[in-house]
Amino acid sequence: AGSQLREIFDKINNLLSGKPVQSGGRTVSVTQHPQGLDFVYYKLAEKFVSQGEEEVASHRDAAFPIAVVASGIWELHPRVGDLFLAHLHKKCPYSVPFYPALKDGTSMEEYQRMLGYQIKDSKMEEQDHFLKRMSGLIRLYAAIIQLRWPYGNKQGTHPHGLNYGWRWLAQMLNMEPLADVTATLLFDFLEVCGNALMKQYQAQFWKMLLLIREDYIPRYD
Repeated sequence: AGSQLREIFDKINNLLSGKPVQSGGRTVSVTQHPQGLDFVYYKLAEKFVSQGEEEVASHRDAAFPIAVVASGIWELHPRVGDLFLAHLHKKCPYSVPFYPALKDGTSMEEYQRMLGYQIKDSKMEEQDHFLKRMSGLIRLYAAIIQLRWPYGNKQGTHPHGLNYGWRWLAQMLNMEPLADVTATLLFDFLEVCGNALMKQYQAQFWKMLLLIREDYIPRYD
């Protein structure tokens, strides 16, 4: 609900603005430690990303309320946005987009981590679970680039708007598709922000879809 989102947003914004905030039954403030603000920036960005691979992966529509709060905080506190992208790119290199290559001297376990797989007790996570997490992350990213906090007063441009989504899509189509991963991410990305991209780019967007259908998808064969 909008009132709940406003309460969450205001609490985060107040904390980042140096105001005292109630948490866990006590009052906290980033001014209590010289590195307090940097620490909260880092952990907040990390939390937004983890919500993508956990909450959004399990509940697809959760991308939108999380994204609208994240977008609004990003607009007021740009450092959070920088750190969000850093955490996102580490968890999901395909959000760059980037397909890490296996280099000499890199162990297979380390390479799997580079690809975004979770490794526990030297065992790689199942492919279905991996794709589900990547789907949640790219859905959150696709939601953020098209949403703005609706209760703000700023009239400036979106801090990471649809132009970044257009660039991501174009770069993805300039890379050879990767089995399973590319198809999953393209579907989720277009399902979430395809309509917004169509409204902004119109004929260019339809040309991009034709390219996907007639040239890109056949490369999977």
